[in-house]
This record gives sequence, C-alpha cells and structure tokens, in this order.
Amino acid sequence: MQRCLQLAQLGAGSVAPNPMVGSVLVHDGRIIGEGYHQQYGGPHAEVNCVNSVSVEDRSLIPYSTIYVSLEPCAHFGKTPPCADLIIRNRIPKVVIGCRDPFKEVDGKGIEKLQQAGIETIVGILEKECLVLNRRFFTFHTKFRPFVVLKWAETADGKIATTDDSRTFISNGYSNRLVHHWRSEEAAIMVGTNTATLDNPSLTTRLWKGKNPVRVVMDMQLRLPASLQVFDGSVPTLIFNGIKAQTADNVQFIKIDLQAEPLQQILQQLYKDNIQSVLVEGGAQLLQSFIDFNLYDEIRVIQNKALYIGDGLRAPSLAHVQLKKQYHLLDDEISIYHPA
Repeated sequence: MQRCLQLAQLGAGSVAPNPMVGSVLVHDGRIIGEGYHQQYGGPHAEVNCVNSVSVEDRSLIPYSTIYVSLEPCAHFGKTPPCADLIIRNRIPKVVIGCRDPFKEVDGKGIEKLQQAGIETIVGILEKECLVLNRRFFTFHTKFRPFVVLKWAETADGKIATTDDSRTFISNGYSNRLVHHWRSEEAAIMVGTNTATLDNPSLTTRLWKGKNPVRVVMDMQLRLPASLQVFDGSVPTLIFNGIKAQTADNVQFIKIDLQAEPLQQILQQLYKDNIQSVLVEGGAQLLQSFIDFNLYDEIRVIQNKALYIGDGLRAPSLAHVQLKKQYHLLDDEISIYHPA
C-alpha cells in the first residue's frame, strides 16, 4: 500500500478533480504490475496496473492480489468501472486503502467486488490514504473546495510595509516552492488590494505545471483593466457586487453584498467543480478565512533574517496545530492545520 501511495502522488496536479490513486498487483510476494491515475479523463490506476503486466506474467493475474489506495469505482464516468475490470480479470483478492466518499462510488465498488466472491480488505494505511486525497475528500464531504492559506512574513511578523511599497520577503527557493504549490491547486485567490499593489500574474511560471484558475475579490470593481489578472491568459473569476459578465476568458460573478462573501464564493467554486484553492492574500482576506474557520491548511514562510519594524501585521493564528516545519536558507516554512 505504501507503494500505491508513492505511485498515486505522481498524479499530483494532473488528475483533479479526480483523486490521486495508485495500484500494485502482487503474485507470491513479487510485484508483477503497477500503475497510477496519470491524467484527468485517462485510464484509472487499476487499468494502468493490469496493462503493465508483462506477457510472461499475464497468466499469473488470476492468482494475484491487487492493492489500490482508493476504492475501485463502480460507475461509468469518463472510463468504465474499475471494479468490473478486476472481476473480468478474475483477480481473487483486493486490498483497499480507503473508501471513496464520492456519491457514485461510496461503498458500491466494495459491494460489487464482494458480490463477485472476491476477498476484499479495506482500511490499510487508511489515514495516509485520506491525507493524500484530502482535497478530494473535503470537496465531497464538506461540499466546498479544500482551502490553503499562504503568506510570507518577516521575522517581526510583518507581511508588508506601511507605505505599500513592494517588499520581497521570501527568497528565490521559497518563491519556486510557492509556484510548485500553485501547480497543485485548482485555483488561486487574492483580494483587491493585493491585485492592485502587486499586480500579480498568479501563474506557475517558476515551476512546470498547470496554471490554476485565478479568483479575485473586487466587490466594487475598482481594479483597472490593465492589470495582469485581466490579460485572458488564464481563466479568471472576478467576484463582485455589481455585474455578471463573461468576456476574453474573464468571468465577472455577481454576489450578494448583504451576505457573507466567502461562503458565496466557495459555493460558486464548488458548483464550478473547483476542488481546491490557494489563498495568497492580502492580510484582510486571509484573516477573514481564519476568523470564519473556512480553511484546511495554513502555510507560512517566515524570513528569519528580515526585520522591517513598522508594517502591516501578518494574520493572527488561533486554534491551529503545527504539522510540519523546515528551512530553505533563511526562510522557515511552517504548515498548520486546524486544531
């Protein structure tokens, strides 16, 4: 199962909104086939696993055990059901990491295998399998995208100067890491002030990977059309309280200014099948997500060697648990989860 997880991770950034899945076929202690879900709309892990078996070993398939990190699907989507594939190949035993919460599956794959007389074991490295696909599980159980909050701060806890001048806090290595993070999420979000002051492109130009959908909060439509977020190079959603309009790969989505905006935005992203969003600021937007407890992970890059004195304070952390911490030169990267 650990090998399944290693394989599944190779699909990061390429399979959403599908989950990352790995599969291994074992005969008498020897791996005779392995595969993972490589591309959204493409063959699932089990298909790639069975297809990888050499001609010499194909006769061993009906005497082998297949391991898969997520419950095999039992419905026709973009590809046929993987449970049917296992049954058709007469594989006698299936070991599953965790159940699939997607309503079209959710136990149906396990039930179909068991009805076919296949020995089915569920819950091996279940916690690790759940963590791997936390975006997918959050989307299908909380009915909203998986939300990651990210910011960079100085050693004295500031994210910007008081005069709004551009301040480069994190180093080049951390900047590349952030672009890697962007490539793993379906969308990236900023507020009006960040879009105005930084004029970001919100792309993965420092890392090989797909650009996330750009999400911008501009309630009063104050942003000038000259900004990079309006260049049409990446699908862009502008949430506002004035108009609904679509043109040149930019969609203006009107929301109710009398209601809580973040809930409305997350509901719309869910409807658009956007499974995860990386929120990159500014401070007010980030703090709002924290205050409303609408986040799943916080990533803070702190430059331990930079002090600026007066400045805009970083968001306040409350009720969080530190899960991981490491350094890139003078930058300390801390990963927090809700406590």
